[in-house]
Amino acid sequence: MAKHRIYGTSFASVYPLYVAKAEKKGRTKDEVDQVIRWLMGYSQEGLEAQLAKGVDLETFIAEAPAPNPARELVTGVVCGVRVEDIEEPTMREIRYLDKLVDELARGKAMAKILRG
Repeated sequence: MAKHRIYGTSFASVYPLYVAKAEKKGRTKDEVDQVIRWLMGYSQEGLEAQLAKGVDLETFIAEAPAPNPARELVTGVVCGVRVEDIEEPTMREIRYLDKLVDELARGKAMAKILRG
């Protein structure tokens, strides 16, 4: 089965869209970074290095240093699909990230977004 085309999309091309979505709703780039760091385990320097390298989404996820075990608490619908029902691991990770950025843009408290 062929991989979904989103896997080959540069993370650096998607990241500004996440930031723009959050900023449009009064949130900040720092909050987007915090969500990504919490989810994937990157340090800020590691996140910036991945952006600078121009890695694709599949590599960004595969190289995540310490995916947060609490990410499995992320549930809900993204793009019409329930996140918890996605079986393919890489796609599920991408949708976790999408869902968390959606929650941020909707004004949800950071403690709830980070499942604290």
